[in-house]
Amino acid sequence: MKVGLLSDTHNYLDENIYKYFEECDEIWHAGDIGSVEIADQLSGFKLFRAVFGNIDESSLRHKYPEELVFEIEGLKVFIIHIGAYPPKYNRSIRRRLDEVNPGLFICGHSHIAKIMNDPERKLLHINPGAAGRQGFHHIRSIVRFSISRGKIENIQLIELGKRG
Repeated sequence: MKVGLLSDTHNYLDENIYKYFEECDEIWHAGDIGSVEIADQLSGFKLFRAVFGNIDESSLRHKYPEELVFEIEGLKVFIIHIGAYPPKYNRSIRRRLDEVNPGLFICGHSHIAKIMNDPERKLLHINPGAAGRQGFHHIRSIVRFSISRGKIENIQLIELGKRG
């Protein structure tokens, strides 16, 4: 199973995403999509899973949940837009992580790409950074990886170019 992961598109979709995600089976979006049109473009391309973010309009909040928890290829996944980084989760995220016990925790919001282990919770944390043009980030980014038999493999952080 190959996954293309992005976040914080803020109503901008770089056409190169289609090339980078061409071989992916699914696309996951960690919030701040920006508009239903962007979500529809991505869901028309591949199987699409998404959560809404803090800037998303009400139509996106009705279409997508605040968080996703699912199992795929033997791996439990937890996606939410605002999640912080290990080990500095806020109280509600710590509680949800303890309840869900995921092997993969994904969030967006910070516009800072990070891929890091959380040894205390025995999970991999991924924030793909921001794929859109709005925000304080300098480089737009996405992530691509594979999941096989409960393991995350071939993680690639892909830079799409400068924000402006």
